[in-house]
Amino acid sequence: MNFRPDTAVAVRALRNAAPYIRLYKGQVFVVKVGGALFGDPLATEAFMEQVAILHQVGVRVVLVHGGGPQLSATQAALGVEPKLIEGRRITDEKTASVSVMVLNGTLNTQLLGLFRKLGLSAVGVSGLSANLVVAEKRKPVRTADGVEVDYGFVGDIVSVDTTLLSELLDAGHIPVVSPLSATSDGTPLNINADTVAAAIGAALGAEKLILCTGAAGIFESLADPTSHVSYTDLPGLKRLADAGSFADGMLPKSAAIERAIRGGVRRVHVISYTSADALLAEVFTNEGTGTLIVADVKALTAAESAAASP
Repeated sequence: MNFRPDTAVAVRALRNAAPYIRLYKGQVFVVKVGGALFGDPLATEAFMEQVAILHQVGVRVVLVHGGGPQLSATQAALGVEPKLIEGRRITDEKTASVSVMVLNGTLNTQLLGLFRKLGLSAVGVSGLSANLVVAEKRKPVRTADGVEVDYGFVGDIVSVDTTLLSELLDAGHIPVVSPLSATSDGTPLNINADTVAAAIGAALGAEKLILCTGAAGIFESLADPTSHVSYTDLPGLKRLADAGSFADGMLPKSAAIERAIRGGVRRVHVISYTSADALLAEVFTNEGTGTLIVADVKALTAAESAAASP
């Protein structure tokens, strides 16, 4: 029997994906998406369909979401000028209230509704849920330019308790996590979503942390689209940082990547949510679509190294 061309392609894709499905079934993936994705309803649904497929083949997915553009838009509508320094938001008292409304309310609920549409059971939580993330208010810090900055109601993570997440995963749910947290006395604090995703990934012993951005991974030069980095390790990440390859939102991402890997996450991926099926291609093919970061490139398999080489 001869298959039609489209059928043959589908069968070949399934055969190629089968080893990865066996490898990752039962493993934890922490997937972080930024708020820029939510500006396009069709792109949001297409991406969450990919998350749903991971769940359906047995991957234990924890989804962490940001909401930077939505926070900025709501701040502006309320007459509050958004301020970000080195990719991190200055959070005064009014901004803290907006963060609760946008992150724990609008966006988290939007994602839960989308997963219901896709026929999956998702549960919305935040860093405050069951002591998932306990933080302390960040002390004033000095930037690279020597300027002292008080970030306001912004938190630095003190501890992570993944008991709730493990229970939800064991019950077959997809936890959808807002990055808001609080101090031990209950004062709400805003925390960068990449930072929260990295801490959760480390605490869960995740196989992968996947950071989804508007860019197709990491680039050596921000101005050169041909300088895409297919894979690197922690020393390579430092070289890129020292060379000035990171700016704005990539600064907290690079710190989160290092924290995740040093915390035990085996592989971190930076991919674009704007590329069709980027998440599935990153997980189920050697070639991938973005940038893979490991503790040491010597840990890469021969197939991964060969596929990522120019």
